[in-house]
Amino acid sequence: MLHIDTPHRRLFRLTMGAVVSASVVLTATACGGSPSESGADQSSTATAAEGASPSETAQQETPESFVSRPDLTPPEVTVDKGEAWSDEHATTDDLTFVTPGFDGNKPTTGAMILDATGEPVWMLASDKEDPNGNYFDLRVQQYQGEPVLTYYLGSSGPGYGAGSFHVLDQNYQEITQVTTGGSLGAGKADFHDSTITDRGTMLLMAYVPTRVDLSKVGGPKDGWAMDGVIQEVDIATGEVLFEWSAMDHVPLTDTEKDFAKAKSEKEKTGTEELPFDYFHINSVREDDDGSLLVSARNTHAVYRLDRETGEVDWTLGGSSSDFEMGDGAEFQWQHDAQRAEDGTLTLFDNHNDTGDGDSSRGLRLELDEEAMTAEVVTEYAPPEDRPAGAMGNMQHLDNGNLLVGWGTRPFFSEYTDDGELVADATHGGNGSYRAYEQQWDGTPATDPDVKLQDEDGQRTAHVSWNGATEVEQWRLVTGSSEQDATAQEPVDRKGFETELPVTDDAQYVAVEALDKDGNVLGTGVAQD
Repeated sequence: MLHIDTPHRRLFRLTMGAVVSASVVLTATACGGSPSESGADQSSTATAAEGASPSETAQQETPESFVSRPDLTPPEVTVDKGEAWSDEHATTDDLTFVTPGFDGNKPTTGAMILDATGEPVWMLASDKEDPNGNYFDLRVQQYQGEPVLTYYLGSSGPGYGAGSFHVLDQNYQEITQVTTGGSLGAGKADFHDSTITDRGTMLLMAYVPTRVDLSKVGGPKDGWAMDGVIQEVDIATGEVLFEWSAMDHVPLTDTEKDFAKAKSEKEKTGTEELPFDYFHINSVREDDDGSLLVSARNTHAVYRLDRETGEVDWTLGGSSSDFEMGDGAEFQWQHDAQRAEDGTLTLFDNHNDTGDGDSSRGLRLELDEEAMTAEVVTEYAPPEDRPAGAMGNMQHLDNGNLLVGWGTRPFFSEYTDDGELVADATHGGNGSYRAYEQQWDGTPATDPDVKLQDEDGQRTAHVSWNGATEVEQWRLVTGSSEQDATAQEPVDRKGFETELPVTDDAQYVAVEALDKDGNVLGTGVAQD
């Protein structure tokens, strides 16, 4: 949920936006190559999303800046109210987790947590000079009964990555890194997904170049294709407990990706240097009975796997679907398939891979696993056509609503369960791989950042604390030294950075962070 503007939120704009009914039935589009998932680097991408509107890209030119943290320049966030907006959506402690990408050095590209007004809470900037410095899939998960923050860090091109998932505690201290092992070796975890299970394991994916006969899809007999591999890894020990290979279970001929077209666009397609990406695995989640649900973009299909044997129980969608797809139920180039609590299956239906053409949508399907039919329950349509050529997700929220992250389109939207739009937000730039709305309490292990500035004879302390979620007020402490310093009246926190006038020529200036009960959470000493 997102709430209304307050005077100190300088870059947050909330407007009444036009809305449309979430009942559009989309038609199939031709196969194609996505700029983001066929070569572009999402987290430090070189070009804006194809077909982006001016409102999506203009915000790259208006980042906010902070005196206390000049290295962080968050984007402007704008939010339109939807038809289902009501006062109950006006306040929330939930935070939004995104990994936006921008063309230049400003706004900040990287991992970002936003509060309900669009103000940054925590930012971790990418190093655009480092090919392994790309952040993806920032979110809160549970590990050993405690909330943890997880994100991918590694490479991100062309359309897949190799790196590891970092696990942080509520002080933003790293608990561990999780990556592939066993037959794949370390450092091969892909950025698309990670899921921590109740057993203390993490489900990972990897893209593995494999020599294979491509003649049945129009390629060379002595060719190369990209296998999609799943590993379940024990977080504490790194032991691989389960491994599954797409090539062992899904034939190359099930691909919806046109080899000839891919070859014409990239001459080296089908070689060891650029294996043919026939499957493109992009999510793996546990089903209600412990089996695995796997989404493969380039077969237009979702698979349920037997957790013990690895066999495919059924295939939903694509050329080998075991289900009869009802009116409007077909999806293409999809992401993030998972089971909802009511037994339906949700996914983000990109419905195109070029960034133009038919609009993308969120999709909820009712699966009859006896009659083997799939019917549309609800479609979650954007306020206007929004074709996302790659990336994207859907999340079930605790309040019963759903959040849709629009991938290469830099938006995230909240909907009621039955598809009415609550709010539609954009951060500009080239999109975010996913978007999540979750609870998170963070208290950094570092001290608050305090920077003094003297303008026209007025000294001002600028204070921020990157990642702190419990700060309600700031209290200035000044004196000739730390020993004789006295505390001033507290001042309410105002966004990421708060300004506190320093009324004397004190040699010692510090600022205390206070929680709602007045307890001191941390103290930062001013730097000139």
